[in-house]
Amino acid sequence: MELSVEEIAELRDMINDRDLPANVATRARIVLWHAEHLPKKEIVRLAGVSLPTVNLWISRYGSEGSAGLLDRSRAAPREQIPANIRSRVLALTRSTPPVETGLTHWST
Repeated sequence: MELSVEEIAELRDMINDRDLPANVATRARIVLWHAEHLPKKEIVRLAGVSLPTVNLWISRYGSEGSAGLLDRSRAAPREQIPANIRSRVLALTRSTPPVETGLTHWST
């Protein structure tokens, strides 16, 4: 990977930016070390990450530039209970239990 002078400067700015998380700076270092032709095993050792992690950040930088090194927003997790079941459970909790159970609404 060959980087332009501007790209190198941008990555160095990312490394020194106190407003960016440390993991983003590590990602920028990985890309710079790769551009300096360090072996990936050496980058793994220096960065303290796994080889798949090194490959991920090099690949992401190659396809997205420095924006690819930033954390991506994570979508909300999938809904675990379908809406129709949730509405049925809520309806049951709002109704009075059968008399033969001897329970009150609040104790159930």
